[in-house]
Amino acid sequence: MIRILIIEDEIPSFEKLLLYSQEYFSNDMQYDWARSVIEGTQFLQKQNYDLILSDIALLDGNAFDIYKKIAIPCPIIFCTAYDNYLIEAFQTNGIAYVLKPYSKEKLEEAFAKYQKLFPKSENENVSSLLMEQLQEIVQQSNTNYKKRFVIKKSNGIFLLPTQEIASITAQGDFCTAITPEGKQHSINQSIGSLQDVLDPKLFFKINRSQYIQLASIQKIENHFKNRLLIYLKGHNEPLMTSTASTAAFRKWLS
Repeated sequence: MIRILIIEDEIPSFEKLLLYSQEYFSNDMQYDWARSVIEGTQFLQKQNYDLILSDIALLDGNAFDIYKKIAIPCPIIFCTAYDNYLIEAFQTNGIAYVLKPYSKEKLEEAFAKYQKLFPKSENENVSSLLMEQLQEIVQQSNTNYKKRFVIKKSNGIFLLPTQEIASITAQGDFCTAITPEGKQHSINQSIGSLQDVLDPKLFFKINRSQYIQLASIQKIENHFKNRLLIYLKGHNEPLMTSTASTAAFRKWLS
């Protein structure tokens, strides 16, 4: 019998986690559910668990507020909606994660990783150093950068997540966003207005009129006058850094 603590403030997300957990462990499990820092702390002070499924942003604060107070006696699978930089941190440090919206396949992969790396008889406390590193990343990721653009088309309105944008090019008072699939979308904002809303860890302004996203870069070549040619997914032609931006761009890449 495995005992699980689910720390998740959203009811639909909790119901999914519970359903998939019960299916994976063939109902051979017991669970408690906490929606807040206070509830999570209370459960961990009273009960011992084999596994924790933990969101990060809760009703009354941050889940790391719990883990700073209590030595965690078991592995944690973080269930989060944070960006790829946070996800990379989890991968590097060997902690399983499930990215919202949850899918059964991803959660099962996380459970399999838990069973492989953390047999019940060998559960150990999560190191305080690792928790501090993750908390620092969360705090850095908590800036309210734009997550999506509202795109108006003749057949309706839809949302374009910023992570699905390879580049943004100025077109007068508007901009054109190009996806890694090569699709173009008009954004009702000027290039200048994007500086404070695009995450600088994801996007870089390579010249006066163009932003590119890090994940879409395929190849970079040297060009004349200290410029660089950048080949992106979904683009037939490379984009070019300005002479003034090249040094900062090289530093951003590293």
